Amino acid sequence: MPPLFNRLWSRVRATVAPVPDISATLWLQTLQRYPFLAALSLHDQSKLRALSALFLHHKEFHGAHGLVVTDAMAIDIAAQACLPLLHWGNPAKALDWYDDFVGIVLHPGEAVARRQTVDEAGVVHEHTQVLLGEAMERGPIMLSWEHVANATENTARGHNVVVHEFVHKLDMKSGEPNGCPPLPAGFMGTRTGRAAYEAWWAAWEPAYEQFRERVILAERFGAERPWLDAYGATSQSEFFAVACEAYFVNRDRFAQEFPVLMPVLDAFFVAGGCSSS
Repeated sequence: MPPLFNRLWSRVRATVAPVPDISATLWLQTLQRYPFLAALSLHDQSKLRALSALFLHHKEFHGAHGLVVTDAMAIDIAAQACLPLLHWGNPAKALDWYDDFVGIVLHPGEAVARRQTVDEAGVVHEHTQVLLGEAMERGPIMLSWEHVANATENTARGHNVVVHEFVHKLDMKSGEPNGCPPLPAGFMGTRTGRAAYEAWWAAWEPAYEQFRERVILAERFGAERPWLDAYGATSQSEFFAVACEAYFVNRDRFAQEFPVLMPVLDAFFVAGGCSSS
């Protein structure tokens, strides 16, 4: 471990101690598995390591269908879950955004959930849905470990189920997820809370509609499929989550695809735009 990295880690960890340590060996293995984490500066890696240690102190992992959750698996998930909070100031306060749940359930692969829908005539229809992950309002998060572990391919495609589900938790902070998390007055230079939300939607609504049109053209008429996961076209909340996972794991490609969303996400995640919320 380089001396500079050790000094940074000790300095940052002192701000959140006492919490269990994350061993240098396990942390470096996590960085090696996920290229978007390895690309962070040493200072940001140290901050993320301290934030992840505090996260692990407050959350509980459960393996489904006999899956044994190792320390390495938990650290992998913690680091990715904390990535959106990296620039939000005090670690304990930042983690308050995840204070509505404790449990994280890991399935070996895809999970199958039973769903019920009611049509306009009041008839109840039952069906099954295959899930890679799910964030339940005021409840646990479910993840497919197979998808979490497929880091190289997912990074190239802009996919990250951990970021996706934890961003849903941010969206849920203001109630029913709608694609817009709580924003403070002053966001992107605005003077009021209303102006902050207007600035948000001025960027997101047209981006969503344009993406939705591209997906429709691809699925119905054989046009070129967009790079971003087509699942984002199902709703504003899913578009926000899909966009955020791509923003964090393949920033360069996301910037090419959605240049209008880059300053908005930078203001929210990097400039600490919601640290005072």
